[in-house]
Amino acid sequence: MTTEPQAKDRQLSKFRQWEQAMSKLYIHFQDYSKEARKEFNDEDIHQARVNSRKLLTLLSILDPGHTATADLYDSFKQAQKKLGRVRDADVLIGSFEARRKAAKAAGDKKTAKLLKAVIEHQKDTRKAARKKLRKALPKLSGQALEALWTPFIETGLEPLAAKKDANVAMRELEVAFEQKKKACKTLFKGPQAESKEAFEALHELRIAAKELRYTANAAAFALDQKFHAHEAFYKDIQDQLGLINDKRVWLETLQSIGREELDVGKKVWTAFTDTLRAEVLEALHQNGVVPVAEAKPPKIGHHT
Repeated sequence: MTTEPQAKDRQLSKFRQWEQAMSKLYIHFQDYSKEARKEFNDEDIHQARVNSRKLLTLLSILDPGHTATADLYDSFKQAQKKLGRVRDADVLIGSFEARRKAAKAAGDKKTAKLLKAVIEHQKDTRKAARKKLRKALPKLSGQALEALWTPFIETGLEPLAAKKDANVAMRELEVAFEQKKKACKTLFKGPQAESKEAFEALHELRIAAKELRYTANAAAFALDQKFHAHEAFYKDIQDQLGLINDKRVWLETLQSIGREELDVGKKVWTAFTDTLRAEVLEALHQNGVVPVAEAKPPKIGHHT
């Protein structure tokens, strides 16, 4: 029979595990956020975003409705969004820079010119996102965040940690993932495979995989052994679906900018967007997560 002191010791031990894990992530977030504001180094941006994502993951396990941690959760969420806008621009610019170099090496001057125009446009977008980040991040980190974090660690964390089981949260995420996967399979094997709805469903499935991956990583200290391989498993799924999503977003970004804005010829524009569209479909058909009907490959990137 468990005695009351033993139960209290276990509860305290559980709290210490949560405190240690969350404090480590918090310190990393603060450090990377401080560096990110100085130089906007892409790795600092990435790491600040990753650590904010892990903290959001753990807060969601502890307080799913965000009733006890609303201000703290909102602060990390805002930081993640603003870091994400800069990070997304960094990734697109990096990818298109590599494409531009390849086009130049192949002697394709017109495509290289198109890519340069896209890069310059996205650098302007990134500049605006950096300006917003520089203004907002001090309020979402530093002393302002410390004022929310300290009382949470000192008085708010222990009662939440005592009531929550990360394994339950993981199982719930698994069920949600499988439901989304089933919905995707239905869409991509039927006539709906040509719809925007199918790609949105695939995007939601990628987010579900990301949640499982981050939960397996951030909450590893509180999870049963059977969940420890989940991080690698769902990272692979996230990577496969992420490749499709990235290319789809890049194509949509080009189309939202428009050929006239970039001042490129119709022939070059059509050739490049057709190439990018084909890359999306290739990544889609090669993915090992959701089988795709071969008869009618989805039409993406067309606006009606």
